[in-house]
Amino acid sequence: MNGLWLIALVGLIVWFWLDSSRARELATGLARSMCQKRGLQFLDDTVSQTRFGLRWTSNGLRLRRMFIFDFSMEGLGRRSGWLILLGTQVEQFDLGLPKASESIPPVQAGLAKTVEPEEKSDEKVVPFKRPKR
Repeated sequence: MNGLWLIALVGLIVWFWLDSSRARELATGLARSMCQKRGLQFLDDTVSQTRFGLRWTSNGLRLRRMFIFDFSMEGLGRRSGWLILLGTQVEQFDLGLPKASESIPPVQAGLAKTVEPEEKSDEKVVPFKRPKR
């Protein structure tokens, strides 16, 4: 009887290791394709699992894993993105970049104006004035 429990435990450990490897390979492929689709450079060609949990779905109990990865927009900086897999399905994906509707228009040179603080005599705070160049 003890030998049967030992075989079942070893089988469970092997299954978990194989399933985790498959999920990591899937997450790497998904992150790579999402970066290519947005014109970003996928760095280090790998993902790292940061969270692990269980979740009940309509199909039963599923493993939920969160992976992080690094990418670059122009080849100089390094940014982090993440994705969450629920079983083998993508639950969430985020690059931390503003969406097209949230993008901030660039400020053109000469159009930005500096706002000088108003001087009030009853305040006890002396405003800092920049030296003129």
